[in-house]
Amino acid sequence: MRLIESILGSRLDEAFATPLHHLEHHGGVDVLTLQSADVARRRLRARTDKGEEIAVALPRDQVLFDGAVLALETGYGLVVRVAEQHWLRLVPCDRQSAIELGYHAGNLHWRVAFEGEALLVAIEAPVEDYLARLGELITSGRVTSSVHAPDKVSAC
Repeated sequence: MRLIESILGSRLDEAFATPLHHLEHHGGVDVLTLQSADVARRRLRARTDKGEEIAVALPRDQVLFDGAVLALETGYGLVVRVAEQHWLRLVPCDRQSAIELGYHAGNLHWRVAFEGEALLVAIEAPVEDYLARLGELITSGRVTSSVHAPDKVSAC
């Protein structure tokens, strides 16, 4: 198992872009694909796309991100890729429903973002679980729901 204790930099940094580009042409770059919820973690175990087991133990001042270079050595590079986040789009029909929806989202500690009048909830469990937690708000039609994966959403 490979232990990663720091982030070297970004794949876009000049110091890493050229060597990584060269390694990619020779099959030397491996990718650690993470769900967006996992990038906030400082300690985790995962497998790379090529099957290598990785243990990440970062200091408190470092946060994983899409394109983070975790290893760069002769013949090998390891880069983080963040999987696309899917969102549950919830639209309340009136102000009272919006307040209740906001209460539930906050009380349940859901990662959220806002898009106009819609509340977007980061999907980290089966969608049915979220809808069940909202219960009557959904079944009565006071809140409508749909699932989508926007290009860029900043979660709160």
